[in-house]
Amino acid sequence: MEGSLRFTELIRTEKGKERAKDKVMLKKDEVVCVTGGSGYIGSWLVRLLLDRGYTVHATVKDLKDERETKHLETFEGAETRLRLFQIDLLDYDSILAAVNGCAGVFHLASPCIVEQVHDPERELLEPAIKGTTNVLTAAKELGVRRVVVTSSVSAITPSHYWPADVVKGEDCWADVDYCKQNGFWYSVSKTLAEKAAWEFAKEKGLDVVVVNPGTVMGPILPPALNASMLMIFRLLQGCTDVYEDHFMGTVHVNDVALAHILVYENMSASGRHLCVEAISHFGDFAAKVAELYPEYNVPRLPKDTQPGLLRTKNAAKKLMDLGLQFIPMEQIIKDSIESLKSKGFIA
Repeated sequence: MEGSLRFTELIRTEKGKERAKDKVMLKKDEVVCVTGGSGYIGSWLVRLLLDRGYTVHATVKDLKDERETKHLETFEGAETRLRLFQIDLLDYDSILAAVNGCAGVFHLASPCIVEQVHDPERELLEPAIKGTTNVLTAAKELGVRRVVVTSSVSAITPSHYWPADVVKGEDCWADVDYCKQNGFWYSVSKTLAEKAAWEFAKEKGLDVVVVNPGTVMGPILPPALNASMLMIFRLLQGCTDVYEDHFMGTVHVNDVALAHILVYENMSASGRHLCVEAISHFGDFAAKVAELYPEYNVPRLPKDTQPGLLRTKNAAKKLMDLGLQFIPMEQIIKDSIESLKSKGFIA
């Protein structure tokens, strides 16, 4: 754990422009694959893995699309230690090529459509579930040591059968029937994909660990605005949505990427890892945004926007025990809004 703690502290110095990589325990001889490497979390993970000294196989949907590739190629170390692969989650051979030669796999690639789902099976369920199985099958076939699967709090909540006096955590699962009845297809896809991963791991003897991030925010590396950052963008525009069945707390994108590395490198890590700065309500988040940025049209929302959700500061204790010191909500908000400004999404 000592090396992981040191890594966490060094990465936090990035704003001071002192990476001090010579002091980090580098992984110069290890090759890992990151599926969904061009996405919001994936881009940060690729960047930190390169900083850590890994050689990275990052997958994208289209190698000809500079919106997916250009920002990755600017990362330090990318010229010599980054290889890009074009994959289709339903094309096993394309996945096999990307995973070949890798000691570890970080499986992030999964469709993220939270609104206007016209064909849930085709748009979300099949690529999420079958895609996860394909990646794990390739990992098993090629002798990968450990696979880190990116799930979500959407595989934890909504869960209406959970005891009202118990804080939600890694033992809690989203209610799939409720989600289907209410059209929460993203939650269905993340829940069933994660369950498929655990079933595969049990049956095939593959070492799998899972990270379940909350609402991920912070600096944007890709050119596009992702779904979670869209939440704060809309809030600044006066949107009154409270995400009653979906919100469970925020987490900085840097911390999510670090969490993946920690659970990969610490062989004692096992099971699910809730990844949130704290369990909080969207009302708490909106109030803090309004306090920090009074110049924006942030609506006044009810305090308790997630009925029955118990607040706690140490929800992600498993990751804290591995050495992760979470960036607080105030800094998450500042980093998010300043990034939205620098990218031209807001004035």
